[in-house]
Amino acid sequence: METTTVSPPSLPTAPVHPLAAIRRYAGQWGLIAALAALPVYYGVHDLVYGYQVSVAGHQVIHHDLSNLGYDFAQGLSNGAIWALIAIGYTLVYGIIELINFAHGDVFMIGSFTAVGLWSVFGLTPGMGGAALTGFLLLTLIITMIVTGSLNVLIERVAYRPLRSAPKLAALITAVGFSFILQNVGLLWRGGSPQSVPDLIGVQQTVFTIGGVAIQRGYILVFAVMIPLVFALSWFIGSTRAGRAMRATAQDPEAARLMGINVNATISLTFLLGGMLAGAAGLVYALYETNVWYFQGFKAGLIAFTAAVMGGIGNVRGAVLGGLIIGVIQALSDARLGPQWTEAVVFGYLIVIMVLRPRGLLGEETREAG
Repeated sequence: METTTVSPPSLPTAPVHPLAAIRRYAGQWGLIAALAALPVYYGVHDLVYGYQVSVAGHQVIHHDLSNLGYDFAQGLSNGAIWALIAIGYTLVYGIIELINFAHGDVFMIGSFTAVGLWSVFGLTPGMGGAALTGFLLLTLIITMIVTGSLNVLIERVAYRPLRSAPKLAALITAVGFSFILQNVGLLWRGGSPQSVPDLIGVQQTVFTIGGVAIQRGYILVFAVMIPLVFALSWFIGSTRAGRAMRATAQDPEAARLMGINVNATISLTFLLGGMLAGAAGLVYALYETNVWYFQGFKAGLIAFTAAVMGGIGNVRGAVLGGLIIGVIQALSDARLGPQWTEAVVFGYLIVIMVLRPRGLLGEETREAG
């Protein structure tokens, strides 16, 4: 008796829509083109048309990339500060899906705390290098403890009671705490920007690479940012508390059933974010040599934009977004004028969100998986 094998009918394949294919292609290559547009344009402009440089009182036209390199050096150093603040936003959002609008003002309190400690320790620009370095490290540690504790206090008083409430309630509470901290800063140091001592000579050139002067301020920013980011990455990826943070971010209820103290883990997340904001506050005061009670609003807005641009909930994305925004700001300030900078930054954000809605490196949230 012969048997015949009947193969099941093949399922019809869904046709690939041409617009979907075009959008996927544009998302891959259009993003690269959009990010490279400003640097490439101004690099070609400097090579072809040149730029003016004052030499011995005379204006000389140079045709090289030194001016563009200076913009990149300044932008990356500014972006490193935004990255430190953005990590705090992305940590909190990744674990409880809350936009902590008070985070920028925690950064401002960090600057004020650092400047106050300089007066307590009697730090002056003429102090010896070893003593100045030691006191600045002590100031950094104390400032990080103060801002980390402040962030934990905010979470414990304002956010934890509202954890089961609608998200809008916690969001409005975050805005309220932002105003409270701004008024604390206003009472602390007044309403006008205040100059602070230039303790390290931030604009002094340490060495030159390819005609680009590397200043002390640039080295300071990365000397603080890089170790802190690596330490945070190691902590999240290799320690028991870090694994608890990742588990809580993925599924708080399952983490609680597995014996993880979810409340303590969330408080730890706020502590780490606040400590990084304090470090950024100290670096900002040293780098900019001025502080202002309203500095946290703009810094917080830029840092949150960096976190969204890189992929909310993604620590590496927050760092990348901060550095990119810093470069965009530097190019816009130098070439277009500061009045266009915010428009250019948010224009880039819109383009990136259209081409890659989950950010440059992808979201790491419960919805995103």
